[in-house]
Amino acid sequence: MYKSIKEILSNPKIDSKITIKGWIRTKRSNGKISFVEINDGSNIQGIQAIIDKEEIQFEEKKLKKLTTGTSISLTGILILSPSKEQTYEIKTTNFTIIGEADQETYPLQKKRHTFEFLREIPHLRIRTNTFGAVARIRNQISYKIHEYFQKNGFLYIHTPIITSNDGEGAGEIFRVSTLNFNNIAKEKEVNFKDDFFGKQAFLTVTGQLHGEAYAMALSKIYTFGPTFRAENSNTTRHASEFWMIEPEMAFFKLEDNINLAENFLKYILRETLNNCSQDMEFFDNFIEKGLIKKIENVINSEFEIITYTQAIKKLESATKTFEIKPYWGMDLQTEHERYLTEEIIKKPTTIIDYPKEFKAFYMKINEDNKTVKGMDILVPRIGEIIGGSEREDNLDKLNKRIKELNLESEALNWYLDLRRFGSTPHSGFGLGLERLIQYTTGMANIRDVIPFPRTPKTLYF
Repeated sequence: MYKSIKEILSNPKIDSKITIKGWIRTKRSNGKISFVEINDGSNIQGIQAIIDKEEIQFEEKKLKKLTTGTSISLTGILILSPSKEQTYEIKTTNFTIIGEADQETYPLQKKRHTFEFLREIPHLRIRTNTFGAVARIRNQISYKIHEYFQKNGFLYIHTPIITSNDGEGAGEIFRVSTLNFNNIAKEKEVNFKDDFFGKQAFLTVTGQLHGEAYAMALSKIYTFGPTFRAENSNTTRHASEFWMIEPEMAFFKLEDNINLAENFLKYILRETLNNCSQDMEFFDNFIEKGLIKKIENVINSEFEIITYTQAIKKLESATKTFEIKPYWGMDLQTEHERYLTEEIIKKPTTIIDYPKEFKAFYMKINEDNKTVKGMDILVPRIGEIIGGSEREDNLDKLNKRIKELNLESEALNWYLDLRRFGSTPHSGFGLGLERLIQYTTGMANIRDVIPFPRTPKTLYF
């Protein structure tokens, strides 16, 4: 099996014969010598191959086929490069063109393309430096998420994609149905008994509720999978399909939850910096200046913890004019979260004790009966990156909350069983993978950190 470019460069053997396979990024020629940059996706810089027409004989027709986007297998000798732009290069002895790329129609020529243009070709944009680096960072973060939880005694469970309830109670859900849409349009009422599951079904908005069931037997679990929100928001922070990391822990109070979330976040950021240095330097140089320093500050900071009430007071006393004026009882907007972390507190901040009015039904209510034991971790430039809470473990109080919000108690009866039989304090949080990747890479738009973004009125393939 041939080695990747990354593997070859990580243990370079000068004057050894090597074979690489990849795609041509660029080719330039001075007549006698051609310089071909080849990338196989294993690293960001790829490697340069030198083709000297005087030393090896190739048909001119074959050389002309070495164009951007063409796939190639190339054999040669690994040598030290005289150029300052790279340390090593390949002195070519032979090459085979695997697949040609028509230069008249291939959309990724050697020039800068806007992200807007690249979003129109999500199946090809991965061949650019930026999106290749995003993919490698996404892979590293995903791997380290599993590593962190496995090292800390968590069990990974798979929660269902199709559910019968809206876990957040917000109503922003995609329905799953096999009913005939033409007939539905003619009927005044839809009889879901005739549907595939015999009842209404939805794409999951969270794996939390099912995760709680397993935490009540296995103590510490986590889910990591796709979730869906039918939220008609065309912003840089929202997508209709995204991935969530959701740990649930029995016997954890809110303070334990906060400590775990902070430790987890720092671990992922630290490991990404340590293992993806070239990609992170690329993002620091070309996407967000000072990115690495910003992340290092998060890793080395002790997160501030303040109550929601304290946060509102700080915002109300600020000299800045906000688009939405802050007041007690409102759900903090991104502009408020960023101002707190960037201008007032100037470091990552955990806000606790939110008003119950805009928080989920399952959050444990504080003794004041006005606020809940919820927590959001905010970071500079992004705002909220982690949201969680201590869950309500008292059956009567949870039942009361469900009725207050006019939720279907029958659909949640199984969830109430977790409080009927051996209930215990427990907590958990959720972290959107794409939002974490945005923060780590400096990419401004969530559409650019997920391979095939699903957003309102946009569904490629």
